[in-house]
Amino acid sequence: MKKHNPENERIKRKYFAYLKEAKRHSEPTVDAAAKALSRFEAYTRCRDFKTFHFEQAVAFKRNLAEQTGQRSGEKLSKATLHATLTQLKQFFFWLADQPGYKARLQYSDADYFNLSEKDTRIATAQRERKAPTLEQVRRVIETMPNGHDIERRNRALVAFTLLTGARDSAIASMKLKHVDLNAGCVQQDAREVKTKFSKTFTTYFFPVGDGIQDVMADWVRFLREEILWGNDDPLFPATRIVIGQTHQFEAAGLERSHWSSAAPIRKVFREAFECAGLPYFNPHSIRRTLARLGEEVCNSPEEFKAWSQNLGHEQVLTTFLSYGSVATDRQGTIIRGLGAARQSKQPGVDDIAEAVVRRLQRSATSVQAMGD
Repeated sequence: MKKHNPENERIKRKYFAYLKEAKRHSEPTVDAAAKALSRFEAYTRCRDFKTFHFEQAVAFKRNLAEQTGQRSGEKLSKATLHATLTQLKQFFFWLADQPGYKARLQYSDADYFNLSEKDTRIATAQRERKAPTLEQVRRVIETMPNGHDIERRNRALVAFTLLTGARDSAIASMKLKHVDLNAGCVQQDAREVKTKFSKTFTTYFFPVGDGIQDVMADWVRFLREEILWGNDDPLFPATRIVIGQTHQFEAAGLERSHWSSAAPIRKVFREAFECAGLPYFNPHSIRRTLARLGEEVCNSPEEFKAWSQNLGHEQVLTTFLSYGSVATDRQGTIIRGLGAARQSKQPGVDDIAEAVVRRLQRSATSVQAMGD
């Protein structure tokens, strides 16, 4: 079986450069395009893109719908189908304008990668995203052990995530100098911190209750005063791994370097929630927790705008639409509460109506007496 086509590889390399340099897409987006093209070439056995015909797209859609995931063993979700086909549609639309392909492809050929309207609605439907309550996260922090260095780091990590709502990739790249305990804020400087869309902004500690900021302050004090780390050292250092007496790898304190990825942060969260007897919530879900808290405590548009900016959102609608949806159980509570409020107000309306009737009756009696 043919594993690659030189002509295809050259044009793909050009397309990936276009995505990265011209469209300014991130590496994960380019990787997603590469994965989609790899699936398509596996199906066509690396046939030259110049021989593309819309019937290939139609047949590939059928084949993709029958494929199963490697982990789940189940058929690919509509969302996966939609994401894969969208990447292919964008590629072939671009390809139709490239030298050597213009005479063979038409822009409309890319449309054959579309899913049906029904499947597209299923794939793009907004579903409720779960988030822990503030009380649940506080319980996790309170139950986390705080004995040795690694445990102290892990506890401070969860507390910091709740205080700032920072994304895990940003947390993994933060340095000590980015935290200002006196001002109660963290500087998310895109020159050094891996923020989304490389935005630079200041986040002030969210008002999430007593004790949480103290956990973070104790951790910073430990790094600066006990082990004498400086401004350019990591805020949450990686774990030092050594070969122990049993000739196996084991943890041995803190490494004076950053984590290479955010995966260890998600592992810390998973273990912390499990130890607290709660279902796992990833670090990003804390942002939804904070968005919902903002809806409860903010009393004016200006206050919620400040809350939104604190999450790194330039537009308030981003906070509302992406994070601020009302949870289903809360939705039911609100609707039932509105019904109860309406019933409780009804007697007052009846009293007013009766008072009006009595007033009219008295007026009628007075007019009659004057006539007599």
